[in-house]
Amino acid sequence: MFNTAEKLFQNDKVKNLLNNYAQKYDTTDFIKDDPVQFVHLYKKPENIEIAGFIASMFAYGKRELFIRQLKTFLTKDKDLNEFIKDFDENDEILKNFNYRFSKGVDFIQILKILQKLQGENESLKSLFKYNYEQSHDIVKMLSGVTEYFYSNVKMNVTQGFYHLLPDPKKGGAVKRMNMMLRWFVRKSPVDVGIWDFIDKSELIIPLDVHVGNISRKIGLLTRKNNDMKSAMEITENLRILDKNDPTKYDFALFGLGVNGEDF
Repeated sequence: MFNTAEKLFQNDKVKNLLNNYAQKYDTTDFIKDDPVQFVHLYKKPENIEIAGFIASMFAYGKRELFIRQLKTFLTKDKDLNEFIKDFDENDEILKNFNYRFSKGVDFIQILKILQKLQGENESLKSLFKYNYEQSHDIVKMLSGVTEYFYSNVKMNVTQGFYHLLPDPKKGGAVKRMNMMLRWFVRKSPVDVGIWDFIDKSELIIPLDVHVGNISRKIGLLTRKNNDMKSAMEITENLRILDKNDPTKYDFALFGLGVNGEDF
């Protein structure tokens, strides 16, 4: 017996649109206007990781505003790994690194925790990998990573710190974390594929309001909330189309939104 999405994909128009848009937008032309542009500034894996981690955290609100903000810190000539190694929490510029809910102290605390991680001869990759190997579950991995950051807070941070690094245990879609994982795990013209300990088949669709609305419109989502359960529902339905690479359709859902297809 077919479920709703299986019936949907019997419709060649929908199936072809999703496949065509996934191919159309997963190209280098997509990079320049997306926060993934910061990942492509760097060559060293450790710098790519730091850039992607920071860029994804701030990727909310108006795109032009957070990209402008990120450009003040993520510059091509900066060795991010070395910067964190020598980072001084009294940096006056970063004290004023305010963006929407987060303040300079929140960003400084994140950098200090990255410095601590580095001092332990670890990296973002090793932190994520360790937590993944505990359960081989993406959500539990993300929970373990956020717990590491939460447990190392020493400064008087604001709620903005916790908005930058939301706790998956609360059931939210953690869209920005899943977007970062797509960047790091998939290998494509847009995604850099520097992490090999997770298979791309396990990734979860980065869910926000726009993706949720489009998914409901075309029958990928039945739930009303834009939470982790909904992200999993969309992802499971997209696996019907491609069980090996469901999050490639993140590009398709973007394309459907841009072009306003009528179903």
